[in-house]
Amino acid sequence: MKKFIPLLFSLLFFAGCAAPVEEITYRQINMDEAITLMEEESDYIILDVRTPEEFADKHIPGAINVPNETIGAKEMPELPDKDQMILVYCRSGNRSKQASEKLATLGYTNIVEFGGINDWPGEIETD
Repeated sequence: MKKFIPLLFSLLFFAGCAAPVEEITYRQINMDEAITLMEEESDYIILDVRTPEEFADKHIPGAINVPNETIGAKEMPELPDKDQMILVYCRSGNRSKQASEKLATLGYTNIVEFGGINDWPGEIETD
């Protein structure tokens, strides 16, 4: 029995040192990196998570609008491919982080959050 106690402690020690399971999340990049990514990549969605009124006022060309408040537990027909790159922005960067977390929870695997349109140096569209 005395031989099994050290073995038991060793097993408990190594089990406690196991690496934690990594949570699926999103990555954050700055505005310059987002512009470079948009120039270099082709199969991505630009997702504006502001309100429809904010989106109509101004948005990045080619962006689609899915307000942060509507992202929840159900599937979204606007984002059918969970592996497609989704570049997420809002006004200042707060809602885009919230939306990115929700998308990760829903199983989206290629989410890139890049802040807010307030810092966008490129072209702007209005509706």
